[in-house]
Amino acid sequence: MSTALPTRPVLLSEWIKIRSLRGTFGSLIAILFLTTGIQALTAAAIGQAEEGAMGEDPLLAAFYGITFGQIAAMAFGATALSSEFHDGGLRTSLVAVPNRARFYLSKIAVVGGLAFVAGQITGLATFLAGQSFMGAHSIGLGDPGTLRAVFGCGTYLTLMALFAAGLTAVLRSATAVLSLLIPFVLMLSFVIGAGAEGMAEFLPDRAGQMMMRAEAGSVVGHWQGLGVLTLWAGAAVIGGWLAVRRRDV
Repeated sequence: MSTALPTRPVLLSEWIKIRSLRGTFGSLIAILFLTTGIQALTAAAIGQAEEGAMGEDPLLAAFYGITFGQIAAMAFGATALSSEFHDGGLRTSLVAVPNRARFYLSKIAVVGGLAFVAGQITGLATFLAGQSFMGAHSIGLGDPGTLRAVFGCGTYLTLMALFAAGLTAVLRSATAVLSLLIPFVLMLSFVIGAGAEGMAEFLPDRAGQMMMRAEAGSVVGHWQGLGVLTLWAGAAVIGGWLAVRRRDV
């Protein structure tokens, strides 16, 4: 089993691949700028209008920009994997790293690690940027649940990137994955939530965002929600590993 674990040279090669792909690296950077920028612009526009202008839950409202930033996170995870399925990329990668487990785990580790670093920076920057425009309605880092929410924001973005990465390994197409995931994440929870609120809490977006809510859900708690999203992402990553292991290059 140890021979399948990621090694430093393989991890470094995966980092070089991501850094050299403009679209993939651009998606990684966009996680920060898109989430933070939209949060700051929205807070500047309506944050001081009245209490609750950005939402009934002031803690969740402090991370409003994640609605858009998660798209960049999914795009990062999807494009990082899809590059292997164009122009014989996977064949070349397996020539360099014949052990498919080591290759796949290294790629997932680099995607997850980069997304986690970008996500945690994004969580903190989004909170601070948004609250700087909230005036009397602002909340601070020392308020109850705030640090949990900042950490939860970064972890949520990481897991969404891994969710997309795993599905891309299964479908071999970033376009197909994003065409499925974006409406699934942005629309399905609202449709189900209208008639089955408890069930909606088990959807990946609703569950993962429990960490950013002041009050836990009716069924799923703050940390439980993170666990539910981890199961979604883990299932996708395992599915991706099975696909890489069994399919011909």
